[in-house]
Amino acid sequence: MDGVGERAPDATVHRVSVEGADQQVLAGVNDANLVELARTTGARVVLRGDHLALTGDPDAVGRAQAIASAMVARVRDGHVLSADDVLRLSLADRPGDAPGAVNGALHLPGARRSVQPKTPGQAEYLRKIAEHDIVIGIGPAGTGKTYLAVAAAVDALMRKRVRRIVLARPAVEAGESLGFLPGDMQAKVDPYLRPLYDALDDLVPVERIQKLLETRVIEVAPLAFMRGRTLGDAFVILDEAQNATGLQMKMFLTRLGVNSRIVITGDKTQVDLPRREDSGLMQVERILHGIEGIAFHYFSDADVVRHRLVRDIIRAYNEDAAGQ
Repeated sequence: MDGVGERAPDATVHRVSVEGADQQVLAGVNDANLVELARTTGARVVLRGDHLALTGDPDAVGRAQAIASAMVARVRDGHVLSADDVLRLSLADRPGDAPGAVNGALHLPGARRSVQPKTPGQAEYLRKIAEHDIVIGIGPAGTGKTYLAVAAAVDALMRKRVRRIVLARPAVEAGESLGFLPGDMQAKVDPYLRPLYDALDDLVPVERIQKLLETRVIEVAPLAFMRGRTLGDAFVILDEAQNATGLQMKMFLTRLGVNSRIVITGDKTQVDLPRREDSGLMQVERILHGIEGIAFHYFSDADVVRHRLVRDIIRAYNEDAAGQ
């Protein structure tokens, strides 16, 4: 395959063996993985025969070597590799230690797929969920806060560690008005709850989800519907928690029953309440640190697993906010 990147005079050259790895998977469609490796490191990358040749200045080659070795290891283990995976490896402090396609994975019994954390931050988030009764995940869009929480809930249900899953969201309008939509109350609030249904749809066969919803083993409801209840033997998730008021957050947290756990997710940059300081997520961040059994987890833009432009967009907004 042709080389990717420019070769400079007096450049350092290093070869990484790819023996035992599927070269088509390693290179990606139209060599996209090699292009990403070259782009993120500045090294010239050539896949020829049974090795990757990395050429460039010593720092670029050293970085490319670490990432290339991690890429080869993953493909040898039989896992797919995308350009976004290469980018995430480049963002890891030590690419070889970034979670592979097995380490930290949730293998959901009866579900459509196993769920693999894509970044060290995601792997740490799942570990905290497994070890604490209440976990509060805070970070930007696209970091997997909700998806991984729903996956952990499905895992707990399928393994009979809990008897039900309760998924809740505040019904706060994000700049649009849904009040004039036709239908009953459930029809009006369903648009707010759609992301939770989407996560379930991706993890569990549709016919099984429908049965679990009908028997209320899985319940998806607005946060306001939680008042007055005790949620025992349940895995409870509050999504978009930045839009819960302080009173709503206290109400929600005190629903915790025996053999239950709570995961709260939110993005402090997307508060849709009339006053930002009313956010219950901001309040719990101030007052709940240091309580045994409660863990906070902070995602960064390095944990974004959507399109790579999402990461750049988040950084641009953060820089603009910092400059104001």
